[in-house]
Amino acid sequence: MYQYQIGVMGSAADTSYSKEVEERAFEVGKLLAKRGHITVYGAEKDTDSLSTAAARGAKSEGGLTVGVTYGKGMDIFDRDITDVVVVSGMERGGGREFVLVNSTHAIIIISGGSGTLTETAIAYQMNIPVVALVGTGGWADKLADTYLDSRERLKVVPATTPEEAVESIEQLLTQYFNN
Repeated sequence: MYQYQIGVMGSAADTSYSKEVEERAFEVGKLLAKRGHITVYGAEKDTDSLSTAAARGAKSEGGLTVGVTYGKGMDIFDRDITDVVVVSGMERGGGREFVLVNSTHAIIIISGGSGTLTETAIAYQMNIPVVALVGTGGWADKLADTYLDSRERLKVVPATTPEEAVESIEQLLTQYFNN
């Protein structure tokens, strides 16, 4: 099976997400690793995040993780879970997010603040499929089952469980890459 690079984007710890949402992100990472995919995430330098939780889940199953960080240097929040660090040299708010999203075949969004919104918009512009794990709050709930504009490129596909999110991503990738 082809190893897709699946991005997991979501809230940083300063948005005060719940332990249950963090556990759902961890489960997404586990499932991606179990299915042989590479987990790509926004490697933070100073705080935990739902993306980091997904990377921890992937590592718990022996999966490969790629963390894209901002600024300079390879110092990131949780280095022990990251196999490859990509240093964008750019700051948060567009530059790093562009590198992060363009390093994926598809993304799963979980909750999410302004960074997740930016990443989703970049994915939409680049025709990269997006699945939103609903019931997690933030932009995932707001964007699920919508198009980002009147072009109706790709709809943000809703998923209610981590299992459904990963299955939906695989279905989208099969459709997208087999056309």
